Amino acid sequence: MTQRDPTRSLATRVGELRPSPLASIARSAYPFIIALGIAFVLQSVIAPELSTFKAKILLDIGIAIVLASSLNIVNGFAGQFSLGHAGFMMVGGYTAAVVTYYGSIRLLDVPLGVEVNVIGGFMGSGDLLFLAACVVGGLTAALAGLVVGLPSLRLRGDYLAIVTLGFGEILRVLLQQTPEVIEPAKAVDASLVEMMTHLGGSLGFTGLPTYVSPTPWMENAAGEQTGHAGIFFTYAIVGILLVAVYRLKASNKGRELLAVRENEIAAESVGVNTARVKVTAFVFAAFFAGVGGALFAHEQGATLNAAALGFQKSIDLVIMVVLGGMGSITGVVVAAAFLTVLPELLRSAAPHVTELLQNVFGYEGTINPDAYRMPLYALALIIVMIMRPQGMFGIKELWDLGPWRRHVHPVWKKFASGWLIPRATAELPSAVVVPVKPAAQDPNPEDKSGDKPDDTKKEVS
Repeated sequence: MTQRDPTRSLATRVGELRPSPLASIARSAYPFIIALGIAFVLQSVIAPELSTFKAKILLDIGIAIVLASSLNIVNGFAGQFSLGHAGFMMVGGYTAAVVTYYGSIRLLDVPLGVEVNVIGGFMGSGDLLFLAACVVGGLTAALAGLVVGLPSLRLRGDYLAIVTLGFGEILRVLLQQTPEVIEPAKAVDASLVEMMTHLGGSLGFTGLPTYVSPTPWMENAAGEQTGHAGIFFTYAIVGILLVAVYRLKASNKGRELLAVRENEIAAESVGVNTARVKVTAFVFAAFFAGVGGALFAHEQGATLNAAALGFQKSIDLVIMVVLGGMGSITGVVVAAAFLTVLPELLRSAAPHVTELLQNVFGYEGTINPDAYRMPLYALALIIVMIMRPQGMFGIKELWDLGPWRRHVHPVWKKFASGWLIPRATAELPSAVVVPVKPAAQDPNPEDKSGDKPDDTKKEVS
């Protein structure tokens, strides 16, 4: 057995336990590689087996997860209350629309009179332009989040909700007053200012390419790939976002967010920069909201209308966060998937319910499932708030519940430790011997003032 050198400092021994920078980078990349692999399987294996309708639902679920998970950073982790998340979607969606529509005409040399979504294939010129549009849309939305977050530092609760709501509504009205989209023949010679201001107005941004399409890419008779990898891109962004949010929650920055949520004054008293924490949460959430808006814009097919991204859209996202659990990553994912599928379940059940009402009560009308969607949302929210005010998952995750925690979670934690779950501190050896010099005993027990200690007992009256 080797003898430890007591002269080596503790910091030196701890530093030896840390992995090399290359190993740390590789370990950090594992979850993102897994996310990309899952997205590729969904695109190439599962999507071809689904009908167009079911693939469309799969796309809607992915976009809803991106939007709700990004809102969970502000409303769930930081404890703020934002009602303007759809506004950041508008910023990202319209910015991405400008890049893809006018970029297809100016950069990709798409022939005039030909739709800009004909450039297909996986990671072709069109897909690269779409990815660039998502990044630019996200950065523009992050800038908008910074603009909204800075003036709102002194606000909280209902006042912050009113400010964010006003931001979204003002932006919606302004976008509906813009001129019509420039035609491709005239867009060739249009200036940058003209392209950025002609956004369609009340008619919406028309002629958008459908990069986020439920139809998987395939080969035509000439052997050329057509279509776009919409499902792959959507769920790749979902995976990247969820991994980033999970690592944020487990990091020191995430603990600062949770501290601000629990008690902002107490967080300030222990040295947390609450202003920086709240602005960072707004910017981070706005970036992914902008990316989600870019996905939403290019899934619509031909038109992006600001009317579809109003107050109602923000309420839908807030319901997903509250229903799943404010602060729970997996809870928000489950709630987003459930509330996205719920309208389709209502539509499929509407004929059967109508037939039942006709046979039992003699009802002669028909049921419109869209008219009952929001009342059912409200009813589900009321039931959850009464029976479980903290949401379905509360602040816990899926692996903190029941059999998963007893059987699956220990194995997963051991497997994921270090590359998915960041280590707050380095692992120390089982026994670290730190030499401590014993304190010298004072040979003179008398007090420093020269008086001997009084051993007599004093009576207490």
